[in-house]
Parts: sequence; C-alpha cells; structure tokens
Amino acid sequence: DKWAYSFDVVHAIDKLIAARGGNAKFVQSLDAHFDGGHNDHANEPSHHIPYLYSMADAASKSQARIRQIAAVNYNNTVDGLSGNEDCGQMSAWYIFSALGFYPVNPASGEYIVGSPFFDSVTIRLPGAPKPLRISAPGAAQKPYVKSLTVDGQPVDKAVITHQQIAHGGDIVFEMNATPAQWASGTLNA
Repeated sequence: DKWAYSFDVVHAIDKLIAARGGNAKFVQSLDAHFDGGHNDHANEPSHHIPYLYSMADAASKSQARIRQIAAVNYNNTVDGLSGNEDCGQMSAWYIFSALGFYPVNPASGEYIVGSPFFDSVTIRLPGAPKPLRISAPGAAQKPYVKSLTVDGQPVDKAVITHQQIAHGGDIVFEMNATPAQWASGTLNA
C-alpha cells in the first residue's frame, strides 16, 4: 500500500528524511506507519522499514520494532512465516535481523544495525581468512544496543560496512534491557 511504498526509497533515505522535515518528523511518520497498523511484514518491500528509525537517529526504536516483528511474524511451526517466501526474502530478513544488521540498500555495501537475537554465533564466510564471530551476551532478555565494536574498534553509528566484516572478525554488542542512547544523533549530524 501507499504507506509501505512511501518509505521505499532505499537508495536515498537521507533525502527522504529531509523531504519529510528532518529526523523528528520522519520518526513521527514511522510511528504513524507502525502504530496505525500499516506495516505488513508479509509484503517484502516493507522489510527495511523498521531499520529506518536507525537512519533517523532513533536506533532504539528500530531495535524494539525488529524484535516485535520477529515475535509476531515468525515461529517454528508449519505456518512459521507470515508471508510468501518469495525467493527466500522472509527467511533472509529473519537471518539478517537475528545477526543484528540488515542491508537496507543492498547495493550500498552498508548494513544498518538492529538488535541481535542470540548470545553468540560464528559464521564461516567463503574465502575469508577467519570466521565472523558475533556476540551479544544477554540478547534474549536485552533487546537494546548499549555499545558496539567491530574488531575492537568502537562503532558509534548504526552502520557497519561489508568491508568491515567480509574478511571475518569480531562484532561485539553490549546489550541493555532498556532503550540506550547508542547511535542517537550520529548519522545525520
């Protein structure tokens, strides 16, 4: 519907935010989208929308929405996906979201940080000299990111690049039970 497609400018989210009046007004429009019942997760073109909060300096709102969407739309039954598994997109959203990041604009080489669902995971990337290890102790009970490092370097923005993870390494999330200020006021500053 028009709600989902009005946010479908993944190649120019910064311009969309500006056109909507800046971060605060953009966040209000995202709130209206979700709170008004307009988010249809079964419609794959809406999968990036919860991550847009992070792009408007409201990362904790992204983290809350992502967890809510995962809880409502995915389970381990025969009907465990809320929508049609078009080319694997429903599963791809869940896997990326569970890892803690998502390619809002797949051609950009950037991932927007969300909220990992697990304490730790190790991924063996083809051709990488070492595995990619992601840790987020307490993530099941703590949905909010308090801090993030990639290979020991602090990450203050809700963005990690493909280059940062393509060769393996360590992504370490410090999680919090309540909304944190991490990645607030950093992307468009």
